[in-house]
Amino acid sequence: MDFRTPVIIPESTFRIDHSTGIMLFGSCFSENMGSKLLEYKFQANVNPFGIVYNPFSVAAVVNRLLSNRNFSGTDLIFHNGVYQSFMHHGRFSHPDKNKCMENISRMFAEAAAFIPRTDVFFITFGTAYVYKLKSTGEVVANCHKFPPDTFIRERLTVEAIVKEWSGVINTISALNPAARFIFTVSPIRHWKDGAHENQISKSILHLAIDELQEMFTSALTYFPAYEILLDELRDYRFFAEDMMHPSGVATDYIWERFCKTFFRRETQDAISEWNQISRSLNHVPLNESTENYRQFLKQTLQKLILFRQNHPRIDCRRETEELTKKIKQ
Repeated sequence: MDFRTPVIIPESTFRIDHSTGIMLFGSCFSENMGSKLLEYKFQANVNPFGIVYNPFSVAAVVNRLLSNRNFSGTDLIFHNGVYQSFMHHGRFSHPDKNKCMENISRMFAEAAAFIPRTDVFFITFGTAYVYKLKSTGEVVANCHKFPPDTFIRERLTVEAIVKEWSGVINTISALNPAARFIFTVSPIRHWKDGAHENQISKSILHLAIDELQEMFTSALTYFPAYEILLDELRDYRFFAEDMMHPSGVATDYIWERFCKTFFRRETQDAISEWNQISRSLNHVPLNESTENYRQFLKQTLQKLILFRQNHPRIDCRRETEELTKKIKQ
């Protein structure tokens, strides 16, 4: 007997491996998948503007990178004792204007340099609701706890999202015809919108992605993270304490489904090998001065060297240098 309703995911028309350049944009789910990709040594750039929830703000972020127009001090606002940008997540906010600008500019430069060698764009939409500045009509990525009357709250339409994103996809495809796009809808509920309004919002996002998929059949793939959590796992034990975000177990399971959908067998094998080495690298001994621990380090180094030989496309020079230094101490 099967007590689940597994989500059937069609086989991907393209594959991802450790030579693939991947950029991830959007809500918390992009952060979750991006963290996994980085953990397993993929070439990835994750949310260079921080977490962004609505389709218009995600599009604005990508367009800004495509135009390679970095930020300056005039793009910052000062509120509640910190400098911040309406296009960025609060993690960039800082009491020191120069440090705020430094963090924003550094992440932007890295991402702008990464875009030309990006093969796959991973996009997660979180909500169809946007907040516009009353003073300019600009859609903000983050309200930064400004007074509510600073903004006008609106719900995007399917047509508006499709129009905005078809333009983004066409621009990227003109620069790189081989670029591929993976779209997801975040399974995290925006409960502050209300239960019913959240469902309407998620439905709009699904419909917009479906239309984009029909327009860009060969380039765009939908990954059903939303359906896996809410229809297949479908149990509060797979949610974090806030009952909204997926638990670590749920994230790991969705990651497994992602791997099976987009990774070849050899890529999955490399992940499994690295996972064992990573555990050894992160091992904390009771006593670092023992000969047993020294031998353990040497054995781990040999495994690391062999891994590098078998997987030359995976960069683990930093780990090799750190381990060698630790052995010499």
